[in-house]
Amino acid sequence: MAEESNTDEIIPIKGVRKIIAQHMSNASTQSAAVTHMEEADVTDLDALVKKEKEAFKKKGVKMTMMPYLVKAIVATLKKNPYFNAHVDDKNQAILLKNYYNIGIAVDTPAGLMVPVVKDADKKSLEEISVSIQDLATRATTRKIKLDELKGGTFTISNVGAIGGIFITPIQNYPEVAIIGVGRTKEKPAVYEGKIAIRKLLPLSLTFDHRIVDGAQAAKFCNELKVMLESPKLLLANLK
Repeated sequence: MAEESNTDEIIPIKGVRKIIAQHMSNASTQSAAVTHMEEADVTDLDALVKKEKEAFKKKGVKMTMMPYLVKAIVATLKKNPYFNAHVDDKNQAILLKNYYNIGIAVDTPAGLMVPVVKDADKKSLEEISVSIQDLATRATTRKIKLDELKGGTFTISNVGAIGGIFITPIQNYPEVAIIGVGRTKEKPAVYEGKIAIRKLLPLSLTFDHRIVDGAQAAKFCNELKVMLESPKLLLANLK
């Protein structure tokens, strides 16, 4: 009778996975990471997206909540510039960015990639949607250009598209912060003094505590919540 083999299967860490591993290690060892968690009531925003979806579809654009989220984050970053920054550890300096390049984490067969939507503050909702879909498709098919994976100032990791609520994302070093977005869920919540079923979006903001403090993170999330919970304010900001 043949003996049962206890030999482990050995899989070398190489290629994109090796780069990801090194990048994540750098972020973990060179940053004092802390995660602040919050929920935003996106019931009204979800209704707006569904209402506008057909109009965008006629233009050949598949609209989701993500472009609205990008715009809300950009507006919040403008009020909180230390979150739109890089850390220069070599020179012990903070590099505040005066442009808004938003990285969108994409799950690909080769591993995690973060294409960057350049100058998101200057793009319309339609342009952001087209950019995200184009970059994600080319990242998945390994046709993305190296330059399109560089230059980010802040990153969004949307795990909600797959499943999950809160996470502790690792920032895309040397960026100061990243926000993890969970799956929107219908939950009982207090709305206008009464219990109602509302759509709540989980948000997990990881930040480098060497650069920003917990109070600043709470302020950032509070202001982002205002933008996401008030579509009229968000649309006014787009103009």
